[in-house]
Amino acid sequence: MRLKIPQFLVTLMIVGALMLGGCSTEQVASNSSPISTATEASTNSTAETTTNTANTATTSVPQNISESIPGMKDLPRLEGKATVVMTVKGSPITIEVDGTNAPITAGNFVDLVQKGVYDGLVFHRVVRQPQPFVVQGGDPQSKDPKVPASRLGTGSFTDPKTGKIRYVPLEIKPKGAEEPIYGKTLEAAGVTQPPVLQHKQGAVAMARSQMPDSASSQFYFALADLAFLDGSYAVFGNVTNGFDVVNKIQQGDRIDSAKVTQGAENLKNAA
Repeated sequence: MRLKIPQFLVTLMIVGALMLGGCSTEQVASNSSPISTATEASTNSTAETTTNTANTATTSVPQNISESIPGMKDLPRLEGKATVVMTVKGSPITIEVDGTNAPITAGNFVDLVQKGVYDGLVFHRVVRQPQPFVVQGGDPQSKDPKVPASRLGTGSFTDPKTGKIRYVPLEIKPKGAEEPIYGKTLEAAGVTQPPVLQHKQGAVAMARSQMPDSASSQFYFALADLAFLDGSYAVFGNVTNGFDVVNKIQQGDRIDSAKVTQGAENLKNAA
């Protein structure tokens, strides 16, 4: 007989299991409780879930001025879709990357794939208990086997040309909107419409700290439908083939390689 656990208790247990993650040193300096995980939003998931599911009225979406975020116009951008094949322990995972609805987030991911950033990196966080949750990786520090496991989850991509960390703004496109919302959760933006890209099983999204615009290279696979994260984290793609491989990933497994197999021509502004 399976013990039934109330949803809010499950959420608290998940948060407890992941609160040890951190963000970059630069971010730690400006935030005393950073959480570089896919689950910072679950601390207020009950309220967000109520907002997203109970309020079905159409709300006008604020206009976005992408230039309002410094450096955003120079970030890689995916204009359309691309396919990435990520190989883990010899088995392929096919990811459809959606630059139509998340151009900056998708462009960042495809650009990092093209640069070989993900090759050899570790999946440092895998949460399947008390229920399937996420598989998270993408910390560049994990390429070095000498880096202690306790530090994994704190790293970001540093552009070798500038010596600076590349951050991408939180990017979420509500249904019915022409452009994504940038730099805010949908709740903070006063938007009640659900996002176009949702946390369905197999979704691929960016991990970040408590600061909305702190995503860099860390990403996660959703192991189940995680509606309480919708509107708070940027989904940019989904697994179209090989989810059985994702389901077998264990903490410490490495990415053999990640390659763009289709749609590379849709990547713009790549340095």
